[in-house]
Amino acid sequence: MTGVLFSLTFACAAPFWALMILLPSWSWTRRIIGSPWIVLPPLLIYAITVAGSLGEVLPAVASPTLAGVRELLGSADGATAGWAHMIAFDLFVGRWAWLDSRERAVPALVMAPVLLLTILLGPLGLLAYLVLRRWWRPKSVAGNSVVHD
Repeated sequence: MTGVLFSLTFACAAPFWALMILLPSWSWTRRIIGSPWIVLPPLLIYAITVAGSLGEVLPAVASPTLAGVRELLGSADGATAGWAHMIAFDLFVGRWAWLDSRERAVPALVMAPVLLLTILLGPLGLLAYLVLRRWWRPKSVAGNSVVHD
């Protein structure tokens, strides 16, 4: 069961990444990605996995040590929970960056590598977008510049 959940985690998130990267201008992309609920599938997988091994998870996160976290992530349940955690948060960050980039009129070809970096190495993708967004300001509204920093 854990192996299936592990495999299912990215499969649930991949369609949303595909929309943001491959179809950023499609009208349905904005509607779909606009919902924060797109992270629900990996969150559910995380909840299922953690619920099944709460006795091991709680001590490791309540009083974390390197050895305790290493041991937790070294188990099938721990690795699956960790993977679901990463996928959910990376998707949430990617969603935020994509929505923010649309407001700032960042070109889709500029965002595609940032989103790919976010999929592969989440925090580095976030860092890349935070740096990138300094150069793009939101579209002006009635001649007044709107700044969301």
